[in-house]
Amino acid sequence: MSRAWLPSPDLLRQIAQLLLRVGLAALFGVWIGHPWPLVTLTLLLSLIVHLRYLTRLRSWLNAPKQIELPIAEGIWGEVYDGLLNLQKRNRKRKRKLAAILAEFQASTEALPDGAVVLGPNGEIVWFNTAAQALLGLRVQQDIGLRIANLVRKPAFTEYFSRDDYSGEVECDSPINSETMLSFRIIPYGNGQRLMIVRDVSDLRRLETARRDFVANASHELRTPLTVLRGYLDVMEPETRKGGTLHDWASPMSEMRAQAARMEALINDLLKLARLEANIINTRQDLLDVPKMLARTQEQARTMSKGQHRIEFEIEPDLRLYGRDSETQSVFTNLVSNAVQYTPPGGIIGVRWWGDDSGAHFSVADTGIGIAEKDLPRLTERFYRVDTGRSRATGGTGLGLSIVKHALEHLDGKLSIESEVGVGTTFTCSFPVHRVHHGNQRNDLRAPMG
Repeated sequence: MSRAWLPSPDLLRQIAQLLLRVGLAALFGVWIGHPWPLVTLTLLLSLIVHLRYLTRLRSWLNAPKQIELPIAEGIWGEVYDGLLNLQKRNRKRKRKLAAILAEFQASTEALPDGAVVLGPNGEIVWFNTAAQALLGLRVQQDIGLRIANLVRKPAFTEYFSRDDYSGEVECDSPINSETMLSFRIIPYGNGQRLMIVRDVSDLRRLETARRDFVANASHELRTPLTVLRGYLDVMEPETRKGGTLHDWASPMSEMRAQAARMEALINDLLKLARLEANIINTRQDLLDVPKMLARTQEQARTMSKGQHRIEFEIEPDLRLYGRDSETQSVFTNLVSNAVQYTPPGGIIGVRWWGDDSGAHFSVADTGIGIAEKDLPRLTERFYRVDTGRSRATGGTGLGLSIVKHALEHLDGKLSIESEVGVGTTFTCSFPVHRVHHGNQRNDLRAPMG
């Protein structure tokens, strides 16, 4: 028989005591000639005692702070002692939890960033002083209200309503349009979320100042560079055989090459500055991507000079909503990089195709490849995997950074797969709302979603 079906020792002891009392009452009743009334009276008194202890227990459970448990013997005494010990442990646990909560609140109060605890439905449960200052929250009025009703910004509303909180979103403060805030939501527990709010206004102002400086400096450099290239063009005929500057032919050629490289660098800096300005143009043209890639193919073959096998696979009816200059810069930079970093005899494959997830553009080469540690930094400005080789090919170090920012304007994503000595594949993916097929109506404006 299982031990779960056996009576406990305490129950056996209580039964034994009850039988002993009933037995003594029966013996005494036989002696006086009335056994059953005494047995009945004994059982009734035992029942009254148990009911009294049970009633006190119920009263104590309803108001444990106002009513004390009586001193009892036997099984009721053990029950009372167990409940009192459980009450002490619970009080100790509550004090510990209260101390942890107080420490958490004190630490979050010291944070310069705002912290808001949200319930399962997005209602505000708690917030610190920084959140109160950044969002204009009020303790008495806003606790229990949904955060989406208080922060009415389209970017935040879209970010809050989705299930993926892996990134961040920036928008101006609901109480001060000149303050730029960054929102990050972290899910935890049973449907709860922690929202971190950070003031990034100074950082954005510094980025704007840096971007303006680069743009202004690039514009200022254009004038002396134009003058320099003009003189070099005038002097170039004299460097030919029989000319007065024939002995300077090699230095002049190098100066012309470096001036052309400087001009390319300035053009890339200005293009990057325009992209980083993040000026959203609501008008999006319907781009004839196959025609644009045909131009890119001709440029690639000109750069290659027949040293590579270049293969283009293009879906002829697949187009894209966007801006011509930005999209063309994506295609040109990725293909030119493949030509520059693929040794002679290598293969470069370019694809443009669509599927249920959108449209994709990929450039695969059999070039030198890129180490895994360098992949996360490839889109940084002026980052070079191999400085010597990059300078030898005439690269500016800005191509992939331009691709990154142009894709952001096109709602696209860039993925890179590479292996040293094997080759590299760059893939650009564009969402469905940017894609247009040949059998669709030719709108001149992209669906803004």
